[in-house]
Amino acid sequence: MTTAIRRAGAAEAIADEPRKTPGKAALASFLGSTLEYYDFFIYGTAAALVFPALFFPANNPTVGVVAAFATFGVAYVARPLGGMVMGHFGDRLGRRNVLLVTLCLMGLASLGIGFLPTYQSVGMLAPILLTLGRLLQGFSAGAESAGASALTLEHSPEGRRGFFTSFVMTGYASGMVLATLVFVPITALPKDQLMSWGWRVPFWCSVVVLAIAYWVRTRLDETPVFEEAHEEGVVRKLPLREVLRHQMPDVLRVLFMSVFSVMQTIFTVFGLSYATTHGGLDKGAILTINAVTIGLSMLAMPAVAALSDRIGRKPVLVVAMVGCAAGLFGYFWALSTGNLVLVFVASFAFMTVLYSGFNGLWPGYFAELFAAPVRYTGMALGNQLGLVVAGFGPLIGGLLMTAGPAGWIPVAVFGAVCAALALAAVLSSRETAHTPIDQLGAPALAAGSQQ
Repeated sequence: MTTAIRRAGAAEAIADEPRKTPGKAALASFLGSTLEYYDFFIYGTAAALVFPALFFPANNPTVGVVAAFATFGVAYVARPLGGMVMGHFGDRLGRRNVLLVTLCLMGLASLGIGFLPTYQSVGMLAPILLTLGRLLQGFSAGAESAGASALTLEHSPEGRRGFFTSFVMTGYASGMVLATLVFVPITALPKDQLMSWGWRVPFWCSVVVLAIAYWVRTRLDETPVFEEAHEEGVVRKLPLREVLRHQMPDVLRVLFMSVFSVMQTIFTVFGLSYATTHGGLDKGAILTINAVTIGLSMLAMPAVAALSDRIGRKPVLVVAMVGCAAGLFGYFWALSTGNLVLVFVASFAFMTVLYSGFNGLWPGYFAELFAAPVRYTGMALGNQLGLVVAGFGPLIGGLLMTAGPAGWIPVAVFGAVCAALALAAVLSSRETAHTPIDQLGAPALAAGSQQ
């Protein structure tokens, strides 16, 4: 009898322990990231192709393009605020519920943009409303990636954290493919239909991804790591203060590594505009090339992340950053030739192979640099401050570009400088691939034990 009671008690204790569900966490993060980047790509595509004429005065097309890219970039100003606010609650109250809120904010903001009146209808109110919608998107996105990364990392088994957290950014590729599947037929519409109602359809479709992602996330448990921290009373009242006090160098490292994401916005937004206005390429053709090469990265990212679980994060990141710095020159040279075969080869090398070495690793690596009680806040703060540069990458590219066939060179140099800053941050960071999860973020852990 006594033995049976002990067994029953042990079984009950095991049942009460928080369970790790890495597959479910990866799926929930994948879907949330799909929504975020679907909205990212449809907005960026619309900003490059139709927003200059729809939301800004038509008497100066160049000003319209720059202004449209500015509204694209302004969301990145709101991202650090979203990261700090929602990161605070994510570290205080848990990852899961905060991620449900960020998901709804993103989906509703995107849906709302699809119903906005244009400049021809309401004048200057149109760009103001567009900017407000974009700010709300940015606020939500600022909390989404860090929360999804922390949640997936804390559900992942030791030795496979890189692999499972890579699915946060496979959602990036999925969102791009979905956005392209929606936008390619839209761009084939007659111009009057495209400019009147066609551009709105991709924004309306975001509600489908929102509904699926929300349903999956409501069925996901809170992470075992957060539950244990809550039970042991180590949850911080002011995570932002704690992370700035004890892990400020890691915040700065993540900030400078995140600047490397300028490669993504230059490729997807500025590159699209350059290809269609200076390279003479068809809109549908370049969108298709982008979709295929980014879509293939859905296979490359988990593969390189699994490799980093074996050999470490830093070697993979170094190769990716050096390769992309050189590959960006090859990509723009290919665009300037107008040769679709060369553009595809350069895009595949740059985005599918090289950029996947960064994109598949940063969700896990950035989260691993911080201790559990400040993980959400620390990662969100550093990541989103760095992404401000990435958000304004297309605008900076437009300002740097000069006349002539080689006018893209200053833009490529700008990308290479950003890569150099990110590389320096990687080299100064510690390796985390083989550190047990309860020992991650040593500076904050040591400080916490002294309080």
